[in-house]
Amino acid sequence: MSEDDCGTTFALPVAEDLQIVPVTIDVTDDAMAAMEGAMANAEEGDVLVVSVLGGGCSGFMYDLQIQSRPEEDGWQFISCDGVTIAVHDRDSVQLSGITLDFVNSLMGGGFKVINPNAQRACSCGKSFR
Repeated sequence: MSEDDCGTTFALPVAEDLQIVPVTIDVTDDAMAAMEGAMANAEEGDVLVVSVLGGGCSGFMYDLQIQSRPEEDGWQFISCDGVTIAVHDRDSVQLSGITLDFVNSLMGGGFKVINPNAQRACSCGKSFR
């Protein structure tokens, strides 16, 4: 075997065990009012997608978006007074049991996630580990 034949590498995909739990989400009255206001201009069938993204000052960030209802498998849907919240199974362990709140302050308002699963959270309520 020549030296040119050595050193060629390739990567194999790594199987990842995905733990899935049933998602429960509590929504405060303030958050419910904010969701209803945000969804007032949404298209018929749109949902509020709550997900986890890498980044933020603590390692993960919450992401809330209004979008068309996902059609593919792997989603859980929670109905909350006429608003549908969607959570992907890959985020179920990190998001099950959260409370969505909406906070108004002098510095601006926004959704705040209270997460009993987080080991550490940023004071902004948008980042956790």
